[in-house]
Amino acid sequence: MQLLLIGLLVQVSFQSPLPDRVEISPGSAALKVGETANFSAKAYDADDEAITGLEARWHIAESGIATIDESGVVRALAPGSAVVVAIMGGKPGYAEITVERGGSTQLVAGVPVSPILSGTSVPIEVGLNGSIPEGRIRFLSSNVTVATVDRDGRIHAKSPGSFMLTIRTAGATASMGLEVVPNPVVSYQIAQNRYIVRQGDVVRFRVQAVDGDGEEVKGVYPLWEASGGGAFMESEGAEGIFVAEEAIDYTITANIGENIQRSLILAVEPRVHKETLVVTGRGPIAHHNSGDTWVFEGVDGRDYAYIGTFMHDWMKVFDVTNPQRPVLTDSIQVDARRINDVKIHESNRLAVITREGASNRRNGIVILDLSNPAHPEILSEYTATVTGGVHNVWIEEDLVYACHNGTSALHIIDISDPVHPKEVGRWELDREEKTLHDVIVQGGYAYLSYWDDGVVTLDVGAGTHGGTPTAPVMVSRLSYPEGNTHVAWRHGQYLFVGDEIFPDDWDASKPIDARGYIHILDVSDLEAPVEVARYEVPNAGTHNVWVEEDRLYVGYYQGGLRVVDISGELRGNLYRQGREIAHVMTTDKQSMVPGWPMTWGAQIFKGYIYTSDLNSGLWIARMETIRP
Repeated sequence: MQLLLIGLLVQVSFQSPLPDRVEISPGSAALKVGETANFSAKAYDADDEAITGLEARWHIAESGIATIDESGVVRALAPGSAVVVAIMGGKPGYAEITVERGGSTQLVAGVPVSPILSGTSVPIEVGLNGSIPEGRIRFLSSNVTVATVDRDGRIHAKSPGSFMLTIRTAGATASMGLEVVPNPVVSYQIAQNRYIVRQGDVVRFRVQAVDGDGEEVKGVYPLWEASGGGAFMESEGAEGIFVAEEAIDYTITANIGENIQRSLILAVEPRVHKETLVVTGRGPIAHHNSGDTWVFEGVDGRDYAYIGTFMHDWMKVFDVTNPQRPVLTDSIQVDARRINDVKIHESNRLAVITREGASNRRNGIVILDLSNPAHPEILSEYTATVTGGVHNVWIEEDLVYACHNGTSALHIIDISDPVHPKEVGRWELDREEKTLHDVIVQGGYAYLSYWDDGVVTLDVGAGTHGGTPTAPVMVSRLSYPEGNTHVAWRHGQYLFVGDEIFPDDWDASKPIDARGYIHILDVSDLEAPVEVARYEVPNAGTHNVWVEEDRLYVGYYQGGLRVVDISGELRGNLYRQGREIAHVMTTDKQSMVPGWPMTWGAQIFKGYIYTSDLNSGLWIARMETIRP
């Protein structure tokens, strides 16, 4: 049967021409919270003939605003606007929806298993128009001899029988009939996925329930707890997810029912790191503030670090072939008050630097000729559509993805002819007020740091959502209350997203007390990213990141340069779990603000870690084994 199915799919793919366009009907819709709408899609070829035999794959990136099922039915969840996408034969089509307040208030409730085993307890999942209800929630059982419900929304099954569960919130009520059945379990035992456990290791627990015949019984959903020093513990489905912050003994308890508990002692070992960070070289810059850094091997075979400037108009060129003794070889002046970002083309023959604050108000980007990398020369500039200033860029093959301050859009600039660059694409959030800060392209996806609108993922050639390098398609967006989404980096199943929070009265000539941390998102499902962990250094603020070989390198502003172990599964606060391997404070007497580090970021190059400090210029470090 499987071989037949494959054969049919291959036949369809050969017979159906590729679409030239996809149209969604209706093209737009206005809904109220709780309402639904039906959408359909058709694919057309270049001759405007409808194509048959193609199924639409539906998607809404703004999953908090609305959802859509496989048949094209949209359900409005919360006020806002969203784009409906239908992908047919790799080609996307679009429709717009707006959701307003009002409409029906829909309270949805569910339990993970039905019927419920007597003597056990199960959680109730409650949603109000797609979000968690605010305020008090009341739970009622129609037959307390069969089951009761506690204030936390957990059903305690007492004896076989039926009952009606009622959930009430302000202005909404939901009811469902449930049944309790006899419990055949004769023994419960806690199982775990690992037995040698260190601080920061994620341990997954579950309860093995067995009946009198030795068969496993499903339907046990305990409430998990951990006692001891600091720890992260939560119930996820039937499993308990645990991470230790201290190297001590913990008591892990599965609360299966009111009178059924099982516990075990978990011995946690220290997370030992046998490396430290050692500063090997400096390129001090103490007469102005420094910006971003990029390190590369020039066409002459020597290594170079290019450093932008903050509130200044020079890009610094360092020869770092000997990382212990960087040599300043040149400074390139442009009309700008800020050269925030520096990126190098994969050929190592071109560089792109960003401009902000130009005296003629024509900012954009400047393209450098690196034929002589020790003394780069200005080759051309592009300002036509990005006059308002460019804050950050990313180069992918011959395309520059530029974050334009004026439009807060992503401008895509073709530099295949570097003397005559031209814009070939553009993408932006459908928001009047927005701020695009940064972009990185990895594996065919662009990750946009959109400040208070969170992190946005675009298909720019991955082939999953119909996007191309010049015509991106939105995949998802995730925002969080802290806002100030500043930077992102994808590594495996995780996306590391950093904040940047400055006090309102910050002054670059004085110590800046920055805040913000690294949000760690599980992007196993790119359409529905979920925040699962964080890395938060107390009393400091994160800036740029780099990830390589299961290590996170962070410029943590006044917290210095930090290296973090991100191997395995991640949950909780990595800082408190002892996952930080080492750190170094980037400050010395040659500094714009003596005694106050402001580490910008990190780049790994030929075994060394390169960073700039806002106040003190270039720093070069490496990880070294701690000798006993």
